[in-house]
Amino acid sequence: MKSKEPILLTDEQMQNFIVNGYVVFKTDLPKTFHQEIFEKTEQVFEEEGNPGNNLLPRLPEIQEIFDHPRVEGALTSIMGKNYLMHAHRHCHYNPPKSGGQGMHKDSWAKFHHHTRWAMVLYYPQDTPPEIGPTAVVPGSQYYNTKAADGSEVQLHGEAGTITIVHYDLWHRATPNLTDDKKRFMMKFLFTRMEEPEEPSWENKTDQWLSDKDNPDYPMWHEIWNWHRGEPKPITTTHQQPIGKLIEDLQNEDESTCLRSAYALGAHGQSAIPHLLDTLKNESKTVRQNVTYALSSMNKTAVPELIEATKNTNANVRAGVADALGDISLKAQDATSVLIDTATDSDTIVRQLSTDALGLVSQKSSAAVPVLIDNLKDSDDWVRRNASLALARLGPHAKEAVPNLKLALKDENRYVCANSLEAMKRINTPKAETALLDFLMASRWCPITTKKSTF
Repeated sequence: MKSKEPILLTDEQMQNFIVNGYVVFKTDLPKTFHQEIFEKTEQVFEEEGNPGNNLLPRLPEIQEIFDHPRVEGALTSIMGKNYLMHAHRHCHYNPPKSGGQGMHKDSWAKFHHHTRWAMVLYYPQDTPPEIGPTAVVPGSQYYNTKAADGSEVQLHGEAGTITIVHYDLWHRATPNLTDDKKRFMMKFLFTRMEEPEEPSWENKTDQWLSDKDNPDYPMWHEIWNWHRGEPKPITTTHQQPIGKLIEDLQNEDESTCLRSAYALGAHGQSAIPHLLDTLKNESKTVRQNVTYALSSMNKTAVPELIEATKNTNANVRAGVADALGDISLKAQDATSVLIDTATDSDTIVRQLSTDALGLVSQKSSAAVPVLIDNLKDSDDWVRRNASLALARLGPHAKEAVPNLKLALKDENRYVCANSLEAMKRINTPKAETALLDFLMASRWCPITTKKSTF
């Protein structure tokens, strides 16, 4: 009998994911399975159009892919246990003779190097290079404004090919050069719900296995340690002066910026005042590089970041909230100040502080009152972040059930979806009743179509 245990990634596969930002594999599902999905997708597009976020209820057979031990194991390895399939999903259609796309990122918010968001890309048909597969730039998930130097790689493969990519990886649809072959690619978004405290893959070593002489090794190694739940101070063999590294954060060459950020992280406490001052920079990209440096210091940076939440400059407060959230469980001492900044007059500060509370305080109920209030914020992203934060708090957020029930009527579809997930994870009788009542009232009937309405 075939084992149903998740097939976890190896250390080598995890490290390749950290370096390149993607992993490609196949399941042992038969070719006929994928052919049936392709034919049904083709029919849905012809008769109804793109199902968008209703992709899974419209083609529920796809769930069998996500239940497969290899897919579940890879997602567990990268995203941790109890990961969430987000409500956003889409079928990307690349028609014959298409011109393809330009390189882009899909990220909705500020970019992060730590893997809290990932996409699963699935082909239901054979996808050779000429049919227009998705192309990625390996390692480009670390870059803010452009793809990393290097050639793109086409993710071509047989029907059933699956790729898990870091949400920030630069990618595009390549041209479909055929006259009559349709290319479908199913994209599903996943998010981490629990911060790493131990390795979630088949971990047998704490050592980095290769490329230790690469100038990006300090960055990769920091991400590796984060995934292992053991963030450690960054060490480098040669430390440049802090002033020079701060200057390099603003270099036109983005590789120089990133290496400078992690080199500043290795300086530790002595670099923090300079980094906080640089958060006043007008460039969003420079400020983002600063947060990489601050968050790479982990607990070392927390006391001064807490103090900096009082800064009169909104960009500083936003960057500090972002860094504290990225430090997550090692920044639990910052919960009270993040509760304060979650009601900041600046919208960006509220967004980032609300998101941070779902990471920093996910083991307590301290932030629940302010997250409840932020479910009613005028800004969509504050409400979205509040609902997701409450889902991450799970059982600690049972006080929020009445408010989550009201949030099911929110005009933003993701506030509604996150609120449903929060009540599922809260898992009290009241939460379960509210959840089931809503689902029964909004039940999707996959066999109701234009041709068959009743």
